[in-house]
Amino acid sequence: MRSAVVTGGASGLGAAAARKLRDDGVQVVTLDIAGDADVHVDVTDDAALASAAAEIGPVDILINSAGVVGPNMPLLETTADDWRRVLEVNVLGVVATMRVFVPGMVERGWGRIVNFASMAGKDGNPNLSAYSASKAAVIALTKSAGKELATTGVLVNAIAPAVIATPMNESTAPEVLAHITSLIPMKRVGQPEEVAELVAWLASEKVSFSTGAVYDISGGRATY
Repeated sequence: MRSAVVTGGASGLGAAAARKLRDDGVQVVTLDIAGDADVHVDVTDDAALASAAAEIGPVDILINSAGVVGPNMPLLETTADDWRRVLEVNVLGVVATMRVFVPGMVERGWGRIVNFASMAGKDGNPNLSAYSASKAAVIALTKSAGKELATTGVLVNAIAPAVIATPMNESTAPEVLAHITSLIPMKRVGQPEEVAELVAWLASEKVSFSTGAVYDISGGRATY
């Protein structure tokens, strides 16, 4: 039986991914800072994360779903602290979990990593500059790590969802949400279960010749 860690697994896309993986017979441990998670840990706390990883033990699959939206405001009104918090969670948190879980995958010669990016990381959403920049960073680090690990048996890919019906997006300003939903040719938001199907596929043995790639799930919004 394969084993997986899902960060941000208490709600939203992380919880949906965890449910799908369990349905597929994967042994899943969810991590989150709060809520209904198997392990409560802050992915920006290196010491706490290392301790949690030691308790969890070896895993085959890492799903990096933990993230924050950050400020909904014009770039020029944001502060350095706003940016630090978003980048710490959305970028450094991904790096931190990879540092603690991936070496074991490399040692065993098999692993699957799925990082959550966003359409915002490709297009840049207005009034979400920090979030957009952080997700662009996730795309770049996925491509870099995919190349570094390409001969190890560990595949690293990212997904780039458009707007999905999750608690995180409920906190987004209505006008911002309306704008980014209007960009979707299907004229609707996505459902967590739709994203979970893509995540589960990327975490499976069915994927064997794809790494450092970004998979769009955007209702047609993606243009590249």
